[in-house]
Amino acid sequence: MSEAPEVRQAGAEQPAVTPVRVVIGLCLFAPFVAMLWVSSYAKIEPTLIGIPFFYWYQMLWVVISTALTMTAYQLWQRDQRARAAVSSGSAKGGADA
Repeated sequence: MSEAPEVRQAGAEQPAVTPVRVVIGLCLFAPFVAMLWVSSYAKIEPTLIGIPFFYWYQMLWVVISTALTMTAYQLWQRDQRARAAVSSGSAKGGADA
């Protein structure tokens, strides 16, 4: 029983909240804020090729949301690969010691 603490490395667990995960959260949260804050875009002017601001602003956010979701997904995949590499590396290091 006394061997378990020795085998386990101090600080081997990765933090749940990292800067990358905060950026992922912001990428996914921004479209909600933009669309739920209706008073910021509930107007007609400025028009874009005759389309009132209310409509083209929402359509613009469809494109922006897609880009932000793709960015969040790519960051998540990279984060998961990095975590897997660290945990497999620490498992190998712990087995060698």
